[in-house]
Amino acid sequence: MPVETSSIAQRLLVHYDRHARRLPWRASPGANATDPYRVWLSEVMLQQTTVAAVIPYFLRFTERWPTVADLAAAEDAELMTAWAGLGYYARARNLLACARAVVRDWNGAFPDREADIRTLPGVGAYTAAAVAAIAFGQRAVVVDANVERVVSRLFAIATPLPASRPEIRAFAETITPDARAGDFAQAMMDLGATICTSRNPACGICPLREDCAAFRTADPAAFPVKAAKKAKPERIGHVWWITHNGKLWLERRPARGLLGGMRGLPGSDWSVAPNAAMPFAAQWATLPAPVGHVFTHFALSLAVHMAEVDSDCMTENDGEWWPLDRIGEAGLPTLFVKVADAVLKKDEAYAG
Repeated sequence: MPVETSSIAQRLLVHYDRHARRLPWRASPGANATDPYRVWLSEVMLQQTTVAAVIPYFLRFTERWPTVADLAAAEDAELMTAWAGLGYYARARNLLACARAVVRDWNGAFPDREADIRTLPGVGAYTAAAVAAIAFGQRAVVVDANVERVVSRLFAIATPLPASRPEIRAFAETITPDARAGDFAQAMMDLGATICTSRNPACGICPLREDCAAFRTADPAAFPVKAAKKAKPERIGHVWWITHNGKLWLERRPARGLLGGMRGLPGSDWSVAPNAAMPFAAQWATLPAPVGHVFTHFALSLAVHMAEVDSDCMTENDGEWWPLDRIGEAGLPTLFVKVADAVLKKDEAYAG
């Protein structure tokens, strides 16, 4: 029995009108398009990050930088510190580049055509489509991870991800309506986030159950089909925890590269080599267990070496002494927060 595509948008929009999530960047169902700056900012923040994690960041950002022009005028380091904890830090660098391009090239107003939005720095096909549909009411095919899952199930697509993505997009094109494309995109996202979830989808309350080919297989959670995961390569690194009179030495990482532009701890390169020389002579101690962290493309194991030093030994380095009792205000990325937690918990245990 083929999927009846003509009924899908109608069924879903009726459900969305009644059950749409209330989110700080979202207009009410059926309302006029919302501020493109807020749509764009939220979509960038939401990439590979949960709604619950994004909401407090979004509220702080829009209070601090209420317009795209305000964001464009922000200092790089200021924004990177505000972004700390959201992860995938290239997004923050692209955020600034995009805001500055909107101010410089578009007189401070986001372009309203999907093709023009796509030309902005750091804006991919998904974000351009989302802004065009949600902020400007244009018909655009918006496909994020939630939409991928919903469409894969609606049409019981047997091709494994990621190879199935062109097929998913083609099917998404067939069900995207001309009217209320922004509401439809958000309704698909909501459906995937709240009902058509990765595990244990709530098919009993799904407004598209009658249209869903995967539901008729009796195993909808088998879709989307996923290719076998490859083991992530492992890297090893060393990090120096250098203190002086209750302060910790922090350095600004290079603008380009992983965690670029963030405050961090000095250390070695991250490679497969297990050894590294200490940066200078001191009474070094090493945490008994390394600190682990998983990035998108590799897993890292960091050996943490600690020393109390004379501040003079750091005068030739590009960094700053940060009060340990204010370490939570330093805007450290999650990796270095883990290191700080490990060292400080060790110190607490020793003091106790």
